[in-house]
Amino acid sequence: MPKGKTKKKDATQKKGDRSIALNRRALHNYEILERHEAGLVLTGSEIKSVRSGRVDLADGYARPENGELWLVNVHIAPYDAANTYNHEPRRPRKLLLHRAQIAELTSAVSQKGLTLVALRLYIKNHVAKVELGLGRGKRQYDKRRAIIDRELDMAARRAVGPGR
Repeated sequence: MPKGKTKKKDATQKKGDRSIALNRRALHNYEILERHEAGLVLTGSEIKSVRSGRVDLADGYARPENGELWLVNVHIAPYDAANTYNHEPRRPRKLLLHRAQIAELTSAVSQKGLTLVALRLYIKNHVAKVELGLGRGKRQYDKRRAIIDRELDMAARRAVGPGR
C-alpha cells in the first residue's frame, strides 16, 4: 500500500472494530429504525469459532423472554479442536444489555410489525458484540423501489465519472 494511504472502512464499522459477519439480507428485507449494540454470552468453543469467522447471521433475530433478550437462529459453526466440549450451532444465546434498554426494546417489539434483527457481529476491544436493528418489514414494492433507486444512483455516479 502506498505511503500515506489507508484502507477504506465500511460506513457501519467504527475504529477498533473487526467485523466477523454482516446480515445483508436483513438490510434488504427490513427498514431499520434504530440500531443497538449488545454483548453476547458465549462458551469457549463459540468465541474461538467466531474469531475464525465461522458465523451465519442470515436468519438471526432477538426475542424477549422473562425480562431478557435472546439471540435466536444465529449459526456459529462447531470449533474443530473442541472435540467433546463443543457447542450446539443454533442454540439461543443471551444478549447483554442494560435493564432500561431491554425494557425499551421489549416494548418496541411488542408493537405490531417491529422486530429485532441481527445486523452485524463484530469483535470490539477483544469482546464479541452484535448490532441489533429495530426494523419494520418492507413490502415487495418497497424492495423494488430501493433497487431502482440504487441503480439510478449508480448510473448517476458513472455519468459523472471517476474521481469527482
